[in-house]
Amino acid sequence: MSPIEAGRLALESIWVNRLRSFLTLLGVVIGIAAIVATAAVIQGLDVYVAEKLSNLGKGVFVVQRFGIITNREDFLEAARRNRRLLPADARAIADRVPSAGVVGWEVHATVDIERDNHEIRDTDVGGVTAAVLEIEPYEVADGRVLLQHEEERAAPVVFLGHAVAERLFPETDPIGKDLRIAGAWLTVVGVAAKKGSFLGMSQDNYVKIPFSLHRKLFGSTRSINISVQAAEPARMRDTMDEVRAVMRARHHLRPAEPDDFGILTAEGINDLWRGLTQTIFRVALFVVGISLVVGGIVIMNIMLVSVVERTREIGVRKAVGATQRDIVQQFLVEAVLLSCLGGAIGIAIAYAAAELLAAHTPLPARFPPWAPPVAFTVCTAIGVFFGIHPARRAARLDPIEALRTE
Repeated sequence: MSPIEAGRLALESIWVNRLRSFLTLLGVVIGIAAIVATAAVIQGLDVYVAEKLSNLGKGVFVVQRFGIITNREDFLEAARRNRRLLPADARAIADRVPSAGVVGWEVHATVDIERDNHEIRDTDVGGVTAAVLEIEPYEVADGRVLLQHEEERAAPVVFLGHAVAERLFPETDPIGKDLRIAGAWLTVVGVAAKKGSFLGMSQDNYVKIPFSLHRKLFGSTRSINISVQAAEPARMRDTMDEVRAVMRARHHLRPAEPDDFGILTAEGINDLWRGLTQTIFRVALFVVGISLVVGGIVIMNIMLVSVVERTREIGVRKAVGATQRDIVQQFLVEAVLLSCLGGAIGIAIAYAAAELLAAHTPLPARFPPWAPPVAFTVCTAIGVFFGIHPARRAARLDPIEALRTE
């Protein structure tokens, strides 16, 4: 029997028992749909994080009080040990690290800001040096960014995030207008272009003011973040090593002592995120794998029932010359087709789910191109593994006894 003939007979059998076949496939459909949809969400998030969350720029890294910490014990230890970073640390880096092209620093506070009858709560107010805006350039929608001389004289000026400008100045041009932060009136000099949201959280709810003004309004007790751009991006690792050496010397650390500061890079953020999503995917794969195993068992049981129902048919085929190999092939092809049909339906559902999630939720799902071939490979393996026993059982039937079956 040719594979084409075996496939035709299998399709006829599936079509005759359409409802039973569909119910048989539910386990495989749910399993494939769930794992592919999970992969689509994770892949979309990976790309999204790479584009938005960790976009530090080429050759840029940030020195801050805490590095990437993944457990509570390490954080408590770092909170006890790590010192606040000061503008003097940033100036030391600028003076003693010749491979650092640009060095800037920034400090943050979260406060309410007001303008006439409008108020925005819990807004991030960043105090920045002009170099920070050079290292991490903000696209300007209106006006301009902060200037160096404004930092030097603590000028009462402010650069608004897009969401802040929309909410405080809904019907007027904000440039040249005043708003109040921490009791002080500041003049708006620019508005940033819209960045959008990340997982439903706005990336435009911020304002930037000169660093010196920030210290006047909020004090000097907060730790700063130091942004460094290597003069030669290809040698960023060398620059990081030099910065680490300067910081350790300033903090009087012995050779065996760990750093009491953290260095954040885009690569580090992406590695952390990929590790997290890979763990999530492995757990999801294990859970969904149970559904696929259940689906395979259901396929095997239905195939065993089919063998009993078609005993006489098997006897007739063997009586007219069908070999055991022909019978095994017929039932094995039917099991594989059943499994792959479930996989196809699952992929279609996952594709639709990914499109709906991307269109109507904050999740940036992206349907993975590797999903169809991998899903069909898995389904074929399930069909072969769980279909081989019913196929062999059918092939071993005695043709005489099979023909006597009513």
